[in-house]
Amino acid sequence: MKMKMRATLPALMLIAATLVSACAKPTSEQLSEGTIADPNEQRNRAVHEFNRGVDRFAFRPAAKGYVAIVPPDMVTSFGLFAENLSMPGQAVNSVLQGNFKQAGIALSRFAINTVFGIGGLGDPASDFNVPRVDTDFGETLHVWGVGEGSYVELPFFGPSTARDTTGLVVDFFTNPLGYAKNTPVDDIDIYAEVVRRLGDRGTYSDTVDSILYESADSYAQARLIYLQNRRFDLGQTSENSEIDPFELSTEGF
Repeated sequence: MKMKMRATLPALMLIAATLVSACAKPTSEQLSEGTIADPNEQRNRAVHEFNRGVDRFAFRPAAKGYVAIVPPDMVTSFGLFAENLSMPGQAVNSVLQGNFKQAGIALSRFAINTVFGIGGLGDPASDFNVPRVDTDFGETLHVWGVGEGSYVELPFFGPSTARDTTGLVVDFFTNPLGYAKNTPVDDIDIYAEVVRRLGDRGTYSDTVDSILYESADSYAQARLIYLQNRRFDLGQTSENSEIDPFELSTEGF
């Protein structure tokens, strides 16, 4: 079943090309002004309320229980494990972006942390001064000149854009580990990512709670934080445009 799903990659790439063809590319003036394209705001707000309900009654209590029971060092290790599993996929995206140096760094981190970090539970690569890598197919599309498109709030996943939604789907199928035979646990990368998200939700619970449940308009605040930080990460806005959610969460709308 898993291999059949992975075999759909060419079809997904075709679908991705179709989807991103409709993504508008903001001008530099629009980006500097923090322009937000949200033509489907009503639907997005409905999804946001659904996500808040899922978080309030399921994900939030599960995450708080997880970090209360599991020692902090183990929470960190499980997060590192998920990050390590993503390195081959990030190497692929780096190659697609034409950044072969970054691809080599990603593979080096994967090799070092897998061998010397107990399968990725540790991070000796950082001790060896091998920098962290953080990229995805959404960034690859950006490098290819695809605009971010309209803002989207995805069920369960939260804030995104048309471009990053396409990237999210493609990333699921482009990690080479997904094609490996004799994997101890099928889709272990998915399970590891869920555990990582639990750890992050539990660790930063106060900040997330302040955004989702204490701000005057949690939808607008989450949208602003996501878009500004994503644009900053992609080098589309100045250093001063990055938003610190720890600071913003104390402000109202």
